[in-house]
Amino acid sequence: MKSFSLIFSFVLVLTSQLAFSQKASDIEGTWIPGSGKANVRIYKTGDHYYGAIIWLKEPLDSLTGKPKVDKKNPEPTKRNTPIMGYLLLKNFVYDDGVWKGGTIYDPEEGKTYSCKITMPDKNTLDVRGYIGISLIGRTDKWKRKS
Repeated sequence: MKSFSLIFSFVLVLTSQLAFSQKASDIEGTWIPGSGKANVRIYKTGDHYYGAIIWLKEPLDSLTGKPKVDKKNPEPTKRNTPIMGYLLLKNFVYDDGVWKGGTIYDPEEGKTYSCKITMPDKNTLDVRGYIGISLIGRTDKWKRKS
């Protein structure tokens, strides 16, 4: 039993050291959301992190043949904004292994959600959009584009 306790303590210390070594800048780069329909470039400006759409699997509207626009935006003046280049992640700050305090916009629904992001490993993001508290929401796994 004593050896189990010693091994458990070692694993706990090792795990905490790995989590501690994560840096805020580790989130920067190009990511592929779970749907695979886009690539999102995450970058830092000032003390905050943002993410913009830099690639779309289907960049053109199938009816008009023109670049897709944010037609479901709740603000009528923004409904002609191109989806390509759209800033969908806004105002995230890094705090102890979590990028939080930001929002994520879903152009397919025209809705903005509170959001937090965690990084279980260097090539995966868990992006959780929610309303109110994070228990009421959905997590999408994003993969780093190589």
